Amino acid sequence: MHMNPIEDKVVMITGASSGIGEATARRLAQQGAKLVLAARRSERLSRLAAQLGGADRVLWDATDVTKPEALQQLAATARERFGHLDVLVNNAGIMPVSLIAQGRVDDWNRMIDVNIKGVLYGIHAVLGAMLERGVGHIINISSVAGLSVGPGGAVYSATKFAVRAISEGLRQECAGKVRVTSICPGLVASELPDSITVPAFRERAQKLFEGAMPADAVADAIVYALTQPEQVAVNEIVVRPLTQSF
Repeated sequence: MHMNPIEDKVVMITGASSGIGEATARRLAQQGAKLVLAARRSERLSRLAAQLGGADRVLWDATDVTKPEALQQLAATARERFGHLDVLVNNAGIMPVSLIAQGRVDDWNRMIDVNIKGVLYGIHAVLGAMLERGVGHIINISSVAGLSVGPGGAVYSATKFAVRAISEGLRQECAGKVRVTSICPGLVASELPDSITVPAFRERAQKLFEGAMPADAVADAIVYALTQPEQVAVNEIVVRPLTQSF
């Protein structure tokens, strides 16, 4: 009988109410994982949680990743209910792209707060207990924007380069104890373009995203990283729609 390495693993997912987070929650639930779902939209989360299993399988909470104490609290509740946390998928992210000269300071700050600080706060909430157990897996969702920069994407790319840098530093610090994976998706069918506040950029993004791949493609990459033998760590995965050139 083949052992399913995901069966009964406890997985915390941020940005779980849509897109990659939701697709990953569904895929991991099918494989028997216990889920800890975090997002801001409680009605979306409660609906998803109800579809994926009872309170003994799924814990959810309306969580703002820009508040470190909110993630600490959720991780603590998860450890109380399930005994421990095996995996964190740091997926919450926003993409209000704009030209630097447009001076969208609020957008810059929100991206830095969600995309960088949110990732750090997520790691902070789970890492201590993982190191204590000597086992765990942290998966950070970066982007192909973390590999190259285009006009309008300077600050967004900066946050996604930061996710890769944090992942690499964490990998080195946790070698032999906690696995660290950074995933760089290209265009994924999601609500990311909705976070764009500059109309011209939003229209351009919505056109581009017509060629997006399903969020399941990223969920599959996460499953791949999670199901490697214990002594193997998949550290970086880049996955794009075939038609995407950048």
